[in-house]
Order: sequence, then structure tokens, then C-alpha cells
Amino acid sequence: MRVPFIKMHGLGNDFVVLDGRAQALPAIDTRLAAALADRHRGIGCDQLVVLEPSATADFRMRFFNADGSEAQSCGNASRAVGLLHGAPARIETLAGLVSTTPAENGIAVDMGQPRLDWQAIPLAYAMDTHTMPVAWEDLEDPIAVNVGNPHVIFFVPDCDAVDLARLGPLIENDALFPERVNVNVATIESRGAIRLRVWERGAGLTLACGTGACATAVGAMRRGLVDASVRVTLPGGPLRIDWAQGRPIVMTGPATEAFRGTFDPADFGVPA
Repeated sequence: MRVPFIKMHGLGNDFVVLDGRAQALPAIDTRLAAALADRHRGIGCDQLVVLEPSATADFRMRFFNADGSEAQSCGNASRAVGLLHGAPARIETLAGLVSTTPAENGIAVDMGQPRLDWQAIPLAYAMDTHTMPVAWEDLEDPIAVNVGNPHVIFFVPDCDAVDLARLGPLIENDALFPERVNVNVATIESRGAIRLRVWERGAGLTLACGTGACATAVGAMRRGLVDASVRVTLPGGPLRIDWAQGRPIVMTGPATEAFRGTFDPADFGVPA
């Protein structure tokens, strides 16, 4: 049995999408997800995305990081799947329901409301998530936001000057974060613009991270650094983030289908 896949990306954050809404898929586990994500021996991607039928929404979406771990949410993948679906959709995820809508500048995703309490991040112990009294070398006083998965955000003079390849994994795996954490370093360029780099939990440095852009925008808005609508520019390109207190976060940006193909699960040690 050969399994069809669709290779997609959102601003360079790339995905292998398996559509199991109308056909059976092989069992997806940590080993198979990591094998498919391998850029040398597999198809290659930052995340594997699996679409399944849902009893509560139009369909269900699961996300697996490049290391095979399952994630609760992925904003860029939500836009890619919204493009693939081609119409407004309500989608079930481990983080709850999200909705996607075709928009003039790509796909708009309702990401739900941010979670700000320390238990919801989660942190290992009680702490003010608005200005956390912790530091890793020169990265200090971060803010924590959960937008379906946990993020910690550092506002710095120049995010490009931060050695994120070295500090990212140290912070991701710190005992303060029992479920690990995504690490964001951001520079405020104006009331309407943020520059951002992200070390993604389970994936490493990435060209773009939709949930990271959402979390960073919310953190900047909570601190009064930017307005309620802001452009967040990542190495792969810009996203528009809109949020008001008590309202869902709306992320708008492009998504692209790159190519389609098939693979044989037996090549990865999975029975047909």
C-alpha cells in the first residue's frame, strides 16, 4: 500500500500532510513521524500533519514535531490545511477547536484565546508570567503565553544577535517547563511591527512559527509595546496578528502547496 502525502509550507515552515479523512492511514507513532520528517532518509519536514474524521468539527488535525513528539497546536500548519480544504472550516485539535477562513492575504486562523496563568503554560511552580524573574545569560525577564502550546518570549534589542541555536535547547529543556517550551526572541521595531526568531520545541530553529508569532504579539500587547494589530516578521516572511483582551487571536498569512507524492510504509518498518 502506498500512502499519498502533500508537501506544504507556511513562510518556509514546512509540513508533510497525510489526509485520512476519506481513506485509512497506517498507524502514526513517534518512530514513523520522525522517519518521515527526516530530511535525508525521509520526505523531510518540520512537522507531520495528520487529518482525520471528527465527531465535533469538520475534521481533526494532529501535529507531530520532527523528533516525533506530538504537539497540541501549529498555526502555520493550520493555515496550510485551511488552504488545502479550500473553504471555511472548524478543526478539532488537542488544544481545542480552531477555525480557518480564506482571506485576501492568505488564510485567517482563529487561534482561540491565549492562556496566561502559570498552571496553563505550564510552569513547574507559581510565577508571574507577565514578567518572569528568571534569566538564561543575557536573556532575562521573559513573558510566558500558551496559545495551544507553551511559549516563552524575550524582548531584546536585536533578535538576530542572539545565539538561539545554543540557548534555545537549554531553555526548551529547562526544568521550569515540565512540557518543554518554544523559545522566542523578539525585537520591537514600531507600534505596528515586530521582528521574531523562534526555537521550536521538538523541531529546532525554524523559518516561521505561527503560534510563536501569536504568543509574541500577545506578550508585546500585554506589555503595551505594540498596538492591537501588528505585523510579525519571521525569517520566512510576515504574519498579521490581531488580538484584543477577552477576544480570540486571529492570525492571517500565506500558505503554499509545494508538491504531492506517495510513500510505502514498509520502507519505514511499518506494516501495510
